[in-house]
Amino acid sequence: MDERWHRRCGWRGVAVVAGLVVGGCAGAVGCSGSGGGAGGGEDARGGEAVELLHRSADALRAAGSSRARTSMEMATGGTRVTIRGEGVYDYRRQLGQLRVLLPQDPAGTSEHRPITELLAPGALFMKNRGAGVPDDKWVRVETATLSDGNLVTGGATDPFAAAEVLRGARTATFVGRTEVAGTAVRHYRGTADLAVAADDASAGSRGALAAAAKGFATAHVPFDVYLDDDGRIRKVRHRFSFVNGRQRQEAVAVASTTLLYDFGTPVDVRLPAARDIYAGRIAEE
Repeated sequence: MDERWHRRCGWRGVAVVAGLVVGGCAGAVGCSGSGGGAGGGEDARGGEAVELLHRSADALRAAGSSRARTSMEMATGGTRVTIRGEGVYDYRRQLGQLRVLLPQDPAGTSEHRPITELLAPGALFMKNRGAGVPDDKWVRVETATLSDGNLVTGGATDPFAAAEVLRGARTATFVGRTEVAGTAVRHYRGTADLAVAADDASAGSRGALAAAAKGFATAHVPFDVYLDDDGRIRKVRHRFSFVNGRQRQEAVAVASTTLLYDFGTPVDVRLPAARDIYAGRIAEE
């Protein structure tokens, strides 16, 4: 997203799709009961629900892969925008590919090309970044150097990182049974601590989550999560908050939603070679 767009929206400090960040430098769940999968069910209260959510990332790893849809909503100063993405993710290798659609210019007159994002342990790769980057080149960002750990910067939360945030769940309550895209799920609501999540996360996510714990306005992240009978996340919504870099007292609200489906779908993500990564300056428009 270009610099001019940020200035007009009045929240330049929000580094969506790494435009400002780059220019200035984001085992299966244990069983209980006859259901055999998620365990706990309606009886999962308090500590049981927390433990269940701590293991949800392991359930995704056991599933292997899935398709994903993402949505990121941001609001500040009366302006609200939504960024959407769609793609696939390999939970065992922690590799994913998303096609991210940026919102229109606030006046509705500018079209933005979709950005292709490759997600990897410790790194975010973007193509069609624009602003001076050749069309055939990728931009690489080390996620541990981003103040949000790439939970927000890419305009989509890495699906496995979204699950690993739940390793820091401190409170969780069972809300009820419902359906997500035709699949029966159990809905839990609670709050996660990013610092705790970073301590318990996989090696590929630890640095990014540790950066996010320090970079957000608060390390406490409210969430709603929907688990299927195998303990896999079908939908998770996090609500992040951080301080606008230009107006230090202005909190920016970000709601990130990740929808996971078609588990076991083939995923072939190939990271770009060094010669295909852009090393020049990112221009400002």
